[in-house]
Amino acid sequence: MAITPELYEFIVKVVEDKVRDIKVTREEFDALRRSVEEGFKKLTEAQRRTEERLEQLVKAQVETEERLEELAQAQASTEARLGRLEAVVEKLARRVEELAAAQARTEARLEELAEAQRRTEERLEELAKAQARTEERLEQLARAQAETEERLSRLEAVVEELARAQVETEERLGRLAAAQAKTEDRLGRLEAVVEKLANAIDALRVEVGKLSETVGFSLEDIARTVLPGWLYRHLGIEVGELRREFFVIEGREIEANLYGEGMLEGEKVVVIGEVKSRIYGSDVDRFYHRVYVPVSRLAKARAIGVLFGYLVHPSARRRAEELGLHVVAAYEGSR
Repeated sequence: MAITPELYEFIVKVVEDKVRDIKVTREEFDALRRSVEEGFKKLTEAQRRTEERLEQLVKAQVETEERLEELAQAQASTEARLGRLEAVVEKLARRVEELAAAQARTEARLEELAEAQRRTEERLEELAKAQARTEERLEQLARAQAETEERLSRLEAVVEELARAQVETEERLGRLAAAQAKTEDRLGRLEAVVEKLANAIDALRVEVGKLSETVGFSLEDIARTVLPGWLYRHLGIEVGELRREFFVIEGREIEANLYGEGMLEGEKVVVIGEVKSRIYGSDVDRFYHRVYVPVSRLAKARAIGVLFGYLVHPSARRRAEELGLHVVAAYEGSR
């Protein structure tokens, strides 16, 4: 089956034009396919006309053989060009496949972009709401700012008043400083008087101490005489003699005005006593902690604590009862 040079040139031109102008769309690919089909249709028609001409060539054998030789050469050239055309078409097919894959990726990317667009719109809606809240908050802050400025105005007025008061205060401090100088001068003179008074009180204390010692010894003699009978009548304790006793406990000397050993219902007891002209609650506490407790811990018998004096204050009786001690007034000794 032979192809005329004119038909061959036409087919090659169509294919080369299509290859050169090919695009990446399906529509253009379809158009190319239709062009090729039309070329093949024309090729078929040409083939038919070639057969008719071959019949005519039978009649002109000499001319036909010459023409066939030319056609043979043209056929070889055509086959070579058709080989190149087949390679081009194969590359075109691969390119179309690649374009189809790229189209699929593009569609997937478009879907992702559509989803991102939806999320962006949702975010924009949230931002719009936040903007509305921000504007509302700014309006509140504006009102608060107005109130603050009003308060600052009032504060400025107060500060101005305080400044005037500060000036007055400084003036008063000046006057007070002058008065303070006078007061310090008077205090100096008063300190001299107080020092003289303190010296006089010290001298009086010495005299009172001497008097208390004298009275105390007299009262202590009375206590030694009347307390044994009182202890027997009120507590059932038999004690022979009460004497002044000194103890050294933990390196400290402790003096007991009255100390004696006795018996109570066949049990050995020790009597620890204090003599004071006037006995108050504080005296009871002092005797309990400083004399009775340490000496009773040292004694190996039950301890009986007694305070004896001319006058016993009610606070002394209450405190002695709380501590388990006894207080005896001089006038009670014979009862």
